[in-house]
Amino acid sequence: MDAFYASVEQRDDPQLRGKPVIVAWLGNRSVVCAASYEARRFGVHSAMPAVRAKRLCPEGIFVPPDFTRYRAVSRSVREIFKRHTDLIEPLSLDEAYLDVSENKTGLPTATLVAHTIREQIREELNLTASAGIAPNKFLAKLASDSCKPDGLSVVRPERIDSFILPLPVGRLPGVGKVTSEKLGQFGIQIVRELRGVDLPTLEHHFGRYGRRLYELARGVDESEVVPDRPTQSMSVEDTFERDLLLADTEPMIRRLAEKLWSASRKEPRIARTVVLKMKTSEFKVLIRSHTPASPPSSCEELTAIALKLRERVALGPKQRYRLVGVGLSNFREAEQDAAQPTLFE
Repeated sequence: MDAFYASVEQRDDPQLRGKPVIVAWLGNRSVVCAASYEARRFGVHSAMPAVRAKRLCPEGIFVPPDFTRYRAVSRSVREIFKRHTDLIEPLSLDEAYLDVSENKTGLPTATLVAHTIREQIREELNLTASAGIAPNKFLAKLASDSCKPDGLSVVRPERIDSFILPLPVGRLPGVGKVTSEKLGQFGIQIVRELRGVDLPTLEHHFGRYGRRLYELARGVDESEVVPDRPTQSMSVEDTFERDLLLADTEPMIRRLAEKLWSASRKEPRIARTVVLKMKTSEFKVLIRSHTPASPPSSCEELTAIALKLRERVALGPKQRYRLVGVGLSNFREAEQDAAQPTLFE
């Protein structure tokens, strides 16, 4: 979907159409959830601090997010997808992979399926979507990014090289700032240069991810579209109004643990690992985790583990923090967890 949250706001309020809309709470610690394309021309983008967005775009119209409404629209989009295929792997409220190798409507090509879906979204929901069509997920994602907004891009097998070789390596999935910098140290800036590196060299410098880099540089991605992917992790976090000392974060950790415990009760699988995330006033992120012998069985137990993890955050008593998060990960099926033998009888 194109600028999804902002587009929903513009659709539902005609006075916002054609104007720079920034979906965010306006506050010193708020971040941008979405920005309309009119706002993006000023350099505003999602995850940017709201105060910076205000400086870049003084005429921007700030709208507080309404996730209940966005989820409802997302469900409507999903219903359109389901007319064509059941193989739908959602990535977020506004993005999904669809495998249309065989589709319900009998349309002869994936391109025609994508065209039909986009038209149905436009006619029924008065919103626009961009689509990438390719032999695999990673190429389809790159293709959809390349034609936004309101576009359709096809990467046929014979076009793979001409499409990916000129791209910066930072466009490859999993290549963030650190990996980009490391590749840059070897003089690798674009995918064409990455393809020139042999597999043993990549594995030597990047471990198991070296093989993934080797495959991506050749347009290879064997991952399937997985509908209803099991939960891998869940978390909640809170940014403070003002930076706090570690000793002052207990009430927030307790509140977040309670919120997380309530959300986790809706998940049939059981989480084995508790995670605590802290972000310092200098934006350094610290992650601490613990996997107890048995999964947390109550909100109180989850809270106790999270507070215990806080003791492992040792940056000095004067260090201040701007954010705290509590998470659960390492989810397993309930039967699988029950089958685990006790270490000491």
